[in-house]
Amino acid sequence: MNRTVLLLRAPRVIAVITLALATVLAIPAASSARPAATTAVVTWGASADRMDAAVPDRTHRIVVRTSAGGSGLRIRLSNAFGEQPVTFGRAYVGVRASGAAVAPGTNRALSFGGAASVTVPAGGSVYSDALAGTVAPQADLAVSVYVRNAAGTATGHRMGHQTSYFTPAGDHAAEESAAAYTQRTGFRFYLDAVVVDAPVGTGAVVALGDSITDGASSTADTNRRWPDFLAGRLRNDPGSTLKGVANEGISGNKVLSDGAGVSALKRLDRDVLSQRGLRTVILLEGVNDIKATPAPTAAQLIDGYRRIIDRSHAAGVCVAGATVLPYEGWFEWNAGGEAIRQEVNAFIRSSGAFDAVVDFDAALKDPAAPAKIRPAYDSGDHLHPNDAGMKAMADAIDLARLRCAR
Repeated sequence: MNRTVLLLRAPRVIAVITLALATVLAIPAASSARPAATTAVVTWGASADRMDAAVPDRTHRIVVRTSAGGSGLRIRLSNAFGEQPVTFGRAYVGVRASGAAVAPGTNRALSFGGAASVTVPAGGSVYSDALAGTVAPQADLAVSVYVRNAAGTATGHRMGHQTSYFTPAGDHAAEESAAAYTQRTGFRFYLDAVVVDAPVGTGAVVALGDSITDGASSTADTNRRWPDFLAGRLRNDPGSTLKGVANEGISGNKVLSDGAGVSALKRLDRDVLSQRGLRTVILLEGVNDIKATPAPTAAQLIDGYRRIIDRSHAAGVCVAGATVLPYEGWFEWNAGGEAIRQEVNAFIRSSGAFDAVVDFDAALKDPAAPAKIRPAYDSGDHLHPNDAGMKAMADAIDLARLRCAR
């Protein structure tokens, strides 16, 4: 009797849990070749960044939520900022039950070129082989990665607003129990993309941004960042073929200069244009440039936008320009920066350089004080929207305008 039939005879609670991933974790992995009737689409993403010292002999369990559903799930592991190779001993993916626990019977081994282990050189990345079966949209997954050998600088994502877990030592990737995962973290180590094969014609949106996109001040562990709300809208829209959403925000990120993460210009290829199935980029960056000391001129920031547009268009990708949100009340606000923000937003709205415009400024500003966020949407720091503000941002996006003829 095969394993699928055994699962169908398992207790009802297990059958319900495993339904979230259909059969993807109940059937052994097959060839990485995908059927001709599908196309690869990113279903989850997080920008790679430079972390602290790499730690060997540790298992990370990273919690992610899919956007697009599909078959042939695979993950991408990144060593983009490492100075030395990293050897991943094993990797597993399962349905997250709660905390660090994996739903019984769902944890499945991933392979890399047919092998359980893979070594990624400094600066490199690797995709796993495809896992047979299907994964549901908006499913909570636990990706477990055992780092066998590592030294130097680790690669990962610092602000996930999602709790993940790791073990003090040892390979515990195959375990469904949470017992070994005694350490909690908001960081995501090494994992920077999850991909599925979706029906032909399905595409993805990448949100390129800073802390507002990354979800700062949204409620942790609830998936209330504006790209999460966008993913829900796209899923429920029968008229849209855009179903994948990758959040490529980095807190503190700038368009023109490095700091919190390398600049948007430098990371565009790796974090955005490399994503499978990419059709449209929503660009929401600029506030960190504007409030910096010294700040660039509006013309310099606009030139940065134009370079992102040109490179994206050369790759056949549409770019939707998002207006910079108001932030009066934040400690770095000043009248000079406000003037730059207004000039930049005028360019985004009226230049015609972008394929579409997303007017987040109009959606969130206080009508009584347009340089400020509306109180109902303000997290309290006057820069970052709260959960209601995040939803208002997603609701302000015209889904029909996210596709262009390229």
